[in-house]
Amino acid sequence: MKIRAGFTLAYDCPQPTPMLLYLSLHPSRTRDLLTDEALHFDRPVQPRSHQDSFGNICTRIMAPPGVTTISTQFDVQDSGLPDAVAPDAVQHEVQDLPDEVLVYLLGSRYCDTDKLADFAWAQFAGTPPGWGRVQAICDFAHNHLTFDYQRADRTRSASDGFTCRVGVCRDFAHLAITLCRCMNIPARYCTGYLGDIGVPAVPYPMDFSAWFEAYLGGRWHTFDARHNTPRIGRILMATGRDATDVALSTSFGASTLARFEVVTDELAGG
Repeated sequence: MKIRAGFTLAYDCPQPTPMLLYLSLHPSRTRDLLTDEALHFDRPVQPRSHQDSFGNICTRIMAPPGVTTISTQFDVQDSGLPDAVAPDAVQHEVQDLPDEVLVYLLGSRYCDTDKLADFAWAQFAGTPPGWGRVQAICDFAHNHLTFDYQRADRTRSASDGFTCRVGVCRDFAHLAITLCRCMNIPARYCTGYLGDIGVPAVPYPMDFSAWFEAYLGGRWHTFDARHNTPRIGRILMATGRDATDVALSTSFGASTLARFEVVTDELAGG
């Protein structure tokens, strides 16, 4: 399968503003590129990219005053297969986890494990450890939260979402990640493209999306608490502890999102 993906984003800054951008593909997907993937700017900026501590590509710019438009478009090869399901994947004892995975057991800005630990153990202690436990957590988050774009809140934590029972894809991911960590299952936040490929038309077409990965059986596995079913055509951009680490843009000063267009389409004959 071939997928054409890309975006056009514009940010309005009243003064020169430093920005961090997580808008490039994750290094694990660059080998699948069929065309060049580069960020284009309509203003005179000097982008500098580096690989952060989580292995993501981060681009730094100084956005000039006014509206700066950032865009890209690329074609990528995809297996066309839905997310893998591994019901026999086991849960590791904490003492057996790799050192680099331990950070994904800890609380973070949006994954406030201290507030949900008692609930998690009461709710999930009786579930089978491993894949079955993570799936039970996904089932819970999927059924507990109601998706509502109009009530998106960038300050909402997992415990906030648990209480108000509403959110967008990042809130579903944060709640499931937090409950996994409470149960000693490493879980990390993922952001990327997810088009409506292989599914019926929906009221809110997909563009960028958030999901998560749980560490089971010696590797990371994809889970999606919002959709709660294997999907086709995920294109990973970045992973981190939560949305703080992989926000599409972080500005160190005032900025307003002035344009937001995303394309994620299967190409005919791919």
